[in-house]
Amino acid sequence: MAAARVHLSVEEARALGESALKGIGYPPEEARIVTDHVIDAALCGYEYSGLAKLLNIPEHRRFGLPRGPIRLIHETPVSALYDGGNNVGMLAMYHAAKATIAKAAEHGVAVVGMTNSWMSGRSAYFVEMIARADLVAIHTAASGGVVAPPGGTKGALGTNPIAFAIPTADGPLILDMGTSAFMATELQLRVRLGRELPEGVAIDRDGRPTRDPVKARDGALLPFGGYKGFGLGLVVQALGVLGGAGLVPGAEDGYLFIAFRPDLLVPLEQAKREVSALIARVKATPRAAGVAEIRIPGENSARSRARLSREGIEIDGLVYEALHRLAGRNRP
Repeated sequence: MAAARVHLSVEEARALGESALKGIGYPPEEARIVTDHVIDAALCGYEYSGLAKLLNIPEHRRFGLPRGPIRLIHETPVSALYDGGNNVGMLAMYHAAKATIAKAAEHGVAVVGMTNSWMSGRSAYFVEMIARADLVAIHTAASGGVVAPPGGTKGALGTNPIAFAIPTADGPLILDMGTSAFMATELQLRVRLGRELPEGVAIDRDGRPTRDPVKARDGALLPFGGYKGFGLGLVVQALGVLGGAGLVPGAEDGYLFIAFRPDLLVPLEQAKREVSALIARVKATPRAAGVAEIRIPGENSARSRARLSREGIEIDGLVYEALHRLAGRNRP
């Protein structure tokens, strides 16, 4: 019998997330930053990247390794490369995004890399941060081998998302897409809850198609769209090298931020108006029979965030209980 769903207000969800992180050793400010990330994902409609994602942190192979402060490896006025100190990526990328904003605001453009980190979370969260500072943002995240190339039987690439955000007069235009046919974080949740995968997104360790999440975890995910998704994933993996992948022993992850001020090309307010006008033209496209609306990337997430901020969120009862167990570690 499926575990019951649990409804939480945003305040209750935030308190539970922060308590769980404190229970596994995170100080209050770090717990706040990471919890804000997963709460925003839940509000945007991504349950697998919401509170359930916190359970993946103590299970990660790098969680038990020593961690240190985020430190600068190399810097110029418009660039910086950081060693993430083996910190969880939701924390390290938050600091990288803040550094990107500061450099691009001052110099017009910024390129920031981060390595020696893991589990960076939802890329849209970071590019939205940057776009709300009136900057155009691009973010790539390359990780270890869980996605097989077409014809391969073993993971060679990460799920390797790429995200963009552009300021508009109505809030940022955001595109955040993985280059795999299924996201690794949702795979982990399906393993936890015993739920099958869709057809055509994974193979087992022998290269045979599977819907079993455990067999997929032990095998590999597939790229979306065959060679097109594979090609984009490969480029993101190569950009991860520029983000420092391989500079620190054992660190396969490489993250890259690129940001610039729109007024390097056109006045900011004009750019915002014109992108908003572009979106309005696209949404006004004549619709096929039965189509209620032309939707823009990020639109559903923004609507979900507005609604669930009022209504609260639901999580699986098994996830709720597991988070309470983590929180209990923090009690005397």
